Amino acid sequence: MNKSVFGLNENLAAALAYLGVFVSGIVVLVLEKENKFVRFAALQSTIFFLAAFIVGGILDWLTWIPLLGGLIGLVHGIFSIAALLVWLYLMFTAYKGQAVKLPILGDICWDQVHK
Repeated sequence: MNKSVFGLNENLAAALAYLGVFVSGIVVLVLEKENKFVRFAALQSTIFFLAAFIVGGILDWLTWIPLLGGLIGLVHGIFSIAALLVWLYLMFTAYKGQAVKLPILGDICWDQVHK
């Protein structure tokens, strides 16, 4: 098992990159320079959670639209649950030592880390 800059096993460091949503992703991305598995998890965590917060904020704002607010609120709730499940899945699989690439985003992050 490879180690990260933190002296942790790479799977634990990658899982920690997801733990604190985009904040821990940014911290791990800045500090980890060598381990590509950990850097991939950190970059994917950062971009995924920033995107999720932006989409969630837009959906939250759109709930104020008369007549559509309830439907948009339902979509927002489903989106929030889906984001939570993706977060838990990413953290669990990273801890198992597996790099899971999210559609589109994962390929971009993988390419950036493996340049």
